[in-house]
Amino acid sequence: MRLADRKVLPGGDVIQKYDLRFCQPNLDHLEMTTVHSLEHLMAEHARNHSTQVIDISPMGCQTGFYLIVQGEWAYDDVLALVQATLEDVVVATEVPAANEVQCGWGAHHSLEGAQAAARTFLAAREQWSEVTG
Repeated sequence: MRLADRKVLPGGDVIQKYDLRFCQPNLDHLEMTTVHSLEHLMAEHARNHSTQVIDISPMGCQTGFYLIVQGEWAYDDVLALVQATLEDVVVATEVPAANEVQCGWGAHHSLEGAQAAARTFLAAREQWSEVTG
């Protein structure tokens, strides 16, 4: 996990974008139903831990997500937020908003896939700060 960008907006607010890489680029990827469900689950649960979460968006390459937060965050605080969020994903009983009213493809989800990816990422917690090419 790494800080990918930091912007100061015209009004002086700061936003930070973190790269949450679940898979090694060009070697592995997440299935699209897993990505879709993780997007819903992480967005819901991360906002339960902080009102400063602006967005969690999937990477088109299906290797991870971008986490965008408001303000100046200490790196360890971002790690704690991601850990708490993924711990919530592992015990979730459903994918939030996975229906035809709230989602553009409500049937295209995998709670099991999202939970497996979250467990794998959590198991590698000691390596989250190691950035690879």
